[in-house]
Order: sequence, then structure tokens, then C-alpha cells
Amino acid sequence: MQKPRPSRGSDTGGVIAGVPQDAERNRVALLVPLSGSNAGVGRSIANATQLALLDARSQQVRITNYDTATGAAAAANRAIAEGAQLILGPLLADDVRAVTPIARRAGVPVISFSNDVSVAGNGTYVMGYAPNQSIERVVAFARSQGVQNFGGLVPNALYGSRASTVFLRAVEQAGGRVVSLQTYDRAPSAVAQAVTRMNKDAPFDAVMIADGGSTAAVAAPLLKRASPSTRLLGTELWNSDRAVATQAALNGAWFASVPNNLYRQYAQNYRARFSAAPYRLSSLGYDAVLLVVRISRDWRVGSAFPQNRLRDADGFAGIDGAFRFGRDGVAERALEVQEVRGGTTVTVSPAPTRFDD
Repeated sequence: MQKPRPSRGSDTGGVIAGVPQDAERNRVALLVPLSGSNAGVGRSIANATQLALLDARSQQVRITNYDTATGAAAAANRAIAEGAQLILGPLLADDVRAVTPIARRAGVPVISFSNDVSVAGNGTYVMGYAPNQSIERVVAFARSQGVQNFGGLVPNALYGSRASTVFLRAVEQAGGRVVSLQTYDRAPSAVAQAVTRMNKDAPFDAVMIADGGSTAAVAAPLLKRASPSTRLLGTELWNSDRAVATQAALNGAWFASVPNNLYRQYAQNYRARFSAAPYRLSSLGYDAVLLVVRISRDWRVGSAFPQNRLRDADGFAGIDGAFRFGRDGVAERALEVQEVRGGTTVTVSPAPTRFDD
């Protein structure tokens, strides 16, 4: 993909120099990092939006890319000055915080790809995979399988702090009991030390490890020395970690995530078009475009984006399954539970196909 000019956007609705005057399509801005350390995932999201427009055969939407790596606020100002009526992105929570007040003043909604629910509200929506939902889902499933006594391992970081709060609440609501909750620093021996402290309260029916697969794989054999039959539980982080399935220490572990069945077909189509594998998060860009295309049927060209349509109680369907935005602006997702089994993952509890209320 061509690197955007510093002062302008780059259009995915046709290669046109500058910003075309388009009286037949609504203008949507995509704000993602197209340079710098996060350029890979940003370009993958941009490619995904292009693929979604082609697959949907939409003639009502034009998407223009803006690079947030050179300044998210500046990118938002350019996008709005050039006529954007809706912003997709940014990816990073700090960038969302920079963009939100600019977009709000202009009356332009923001559908971000962040998973930080604290940035949602006041016209900004969070489409990323919220950790609390995956933790609640896998805990509820574990309880349904007879798990009563839980342990938890969480890193000393913002993600870990939020995960521990959700974990404690989820276990209580499910009727279980948290026997031990241990934190650890980002140091080579810290996880082992946390497990040693935890093992004083063993055995556990299940232990939640709110971290990536590599950390979980280190903790797993240490946990099972004192609790041989314990079931390991993971978070949504595991779904984007390709090494999880190949970690023998995680065999039998459960984690909740968005469904992968449609993603596999998407990834195949992505490779065929762009000669590269997509980043897992790129599906957010694809599904955001499907959402916009669906709403664009009732979105008169040149008018404000009908923000109220984002709160459709029936939700939307995408390659990541069903989702809908709540009053808080956070995407509620229909999640499945997967089990690590023999070098792959298998679905042990399918995602609901619709929302009941």
C-alpha cells in the first residue's frame, strides 16, 4: 500500500491524487498507524477495509486512510477538514483520547479499534475485544463444567489490574470461589515466584492466567506440580497468539474469544489478494466496514452519519461473529470457548448466534 502524503489522506476507493470531490459516496476516515513500529498491524487493517469494500460491492462509501503515527490529533483534524463524516480507528487508546474531543466538536462519531473500555462514550465507540467479556465467558463455562475453586495469576500492569477485578466479580456471580489471586512483575523469575505463593493454597479446580500464551506455558507445569488436575483458563489474548496451540503445557486449557470459523476464510482471501498473512486484529477493520455498508443503505450522501443506528439492539454480524454496541459505547460480543488440544484449538462451547435481550 502506498505511504500516504503527510498533508493528505490516501483513498482505498480508487487511486486518486489528493482528496476527490465525491458527490455520490459518503466519506469515512480510517485512522491507523501506517508508519512506525505499529505500521504492520495498521496496514493490515487498512487492507482489510479495502477487501471488505470489494466484497460488499459498496458504491456508497469512500474510505480514506490517515496515518496516526505522525500524530493522531493532526490526522483527525485533516480527516474532518477533508469531509469525513465518520472515523474508523484509531487503534491505540492514547490516540483515541487525542481524537475524541476533536471529533466530538465536529459531530463526527468515532468507532475505535481499541479494547480499552475507558475511552468509550460521548460519540466514541470501542470495537476491540474487551478482556472483561472473555473472562466472564470462560469463567461461566468453567462453572458449568463443575469448577468451584479458582486461582488467578495476573501481571502487575493496567491490564492485570482490570482483569483481576473482572475475574473476582465473574467468579462470585457464577457462584464459585477464588482461593488465591497472585500478581507478578515483568521479570524472568516473577511468574514462578507467584506460582510458588499460589501453590500454598492448592489444589485448585482451575487457574486463570491473564497473560499471553508464553507466560501461561511457563506457569502451567509449575501449577500442576501442586494441582495436577487443575484446568488452565486464558483470556482473549490467546486468540491472537499463534503459539498457544503448539504449547504442550497448555493442552486442555480453555479460553474465550471471538469465533474463528469465518476468520479462516477471510485470512485465505486476504493472502490471495495481498500475498501476506493478515494480523488477527485486521478483522476489526473488515467488520467495521460491513457495519458501515449496512447502515449506508439509510445514510443519505452528504448528511451526518446516523449514529443512532449503531445502537441497534439486534446488533451486527461480521467475520468475528455477532456484536452490538451498548449504551456505554462498548461492543458486546458473542464469544465461543476454545480448548487447546493436540496442537490446535477446538470449540467446546459455540458462540451464540444472536442476542437474547
